[in-house]
Amino acid sequence: MSTAGPGAVPAADAPDTDVCVVGGGPAGLVLALLLLKSGVRVTLVERSRAHHREFRGEILQPGAMRLLDELGVLAGARARGCHEHDRFRLVEGERVLLDIDYRTLPAPYDHLLSIPQPHLLDELVLHCAKFDAFTHLEGHRASALLHGPGGEITGVCADGPEGRREIRAHVTVAADGRFSKLRRLAGIEAGRSDVFDLDVLWFKLSVPDSAPGRRDVRVFRHGASPVLAYDSYPDKVQIGWTLPHGGYADLAGRGVEHLKDQLAAAAPPYAELIREQITSFKDVSLLDVFSGRADRWAVDGLVCIGDAAHTHSPIGAQGINLAVQDAVALHPLLITALAEGDASAAFLGTFEARRAPDIAAVMRTQRVQSAAMLGRGVVATRVRPALAALLRRTPLYGKVLRHIAYGNPDIRVAKELFTDGA
Repeated sequence: MSTAGPGAVPAADAPDTDVCVVGGGPAGLVLALLLLKSGVRVTLVERSRAHHREFRGEILQPGAMRLLDELGVLAGARARGCHEHDRFRLVEGERVLLDIDYRTLPAPYDHLLSIPQPHLLDELVLHCAKFDAFTHLEGHRASALLHGPGGEITGVCADGPEGRREIRAHVTVAADGRFSKLRRLAGIEAGRSDVFDLDVLWFKLSVPDSAPGRRDVRVFRHGASPVLAYDSYPDKVQIGWTLPHGGYADLAGRGVEHLKDQLAAAAPPYAELIREQITSFKDVSLLDVFSGRADRWAVDGLVCIGDAAHTHSPIGAQGINLAVQDAVALHPLLITALAEGDASAAFLGTFEARRAPDIAAVMRTQRVQSAAMLGRGVVATRVRPALAALLRRTPLYGKVLRHIAYGNPDIRVAKELFTDGA
């Protein structure tokens, strides 16, 4: 039984593929490359024709860097342009409230890496395109699911420049982001939670080489609205200003000059650049911050990964880390599913069982980080910095840093499943 509408390309003309991945972000492309290296036929459906849209998430944690390096893509992505950051600092005025030094980690992954997502995604596509078993459907939007006689999902319908086509697959992977259409079409609830109760106003500034803090990822605390700032290749700084959830309407109502005054006060090192370069509300964009975990990650024939399965706050720069780790964790499971012909919800659901503790740990850590950023009073400004300085001299500091930097250290690339000689 097919859900394809009028004008669909006949099934005989559709690509025959083992796995159809919908979404060409870090999770979808890393998974595609892993599967291709294992001799699997992969069709990737991506609605964008090129990676030229604006991306907010650019920070790679050491855990993601290690896995991408094992796949042979990190060096090429870095060569396209990036910036290393030594530390993460929480600053209030002239006072450093929190200082996390990544250079205490073992080399070569002893830093944060700010790298434009197009650099990483283009490098991943380049590696995937080396395989004849790779079909890349750019400019195609997944519009419907295909179903078998038992109701199991057997692929997707994708609308593109030449009309609608059916892509039939043994397994379909929803890697299409936090507002995943495939998740909704499969009847899976998003599980949204507004525990962070904030929005983020994002924008970029052009900065001179002499701009301050270029080696740090910094959060400036100012009132109830901290500002995140980090260097963005080649000559930008990316800034996220946290606002109370729903507070943007009142801010916008006071005009762009009021916005600039507030931003300049919140991020003093960039005050002059803010006044020069923010000319209208078109220069900023609002990100609705929420966390969530889908009520289930798999149904018969389909599994969700990355933001489609679990969504996180930008606090702590965990998005790409988790996406890459999801793909690496799912890879051997899909190889087994194909070998045994088992794409049932029960079997694919073991992916959720494996990853659930890791996701829960990240969500707990982000709540703590959020409290550190947003907390006020004596505890936040005096007691907590003193405790953080004391913590740096204990083994617990290294444990906390490794948790933030690496996530689950047991996740590794299953190279024994590769058939391409890599």
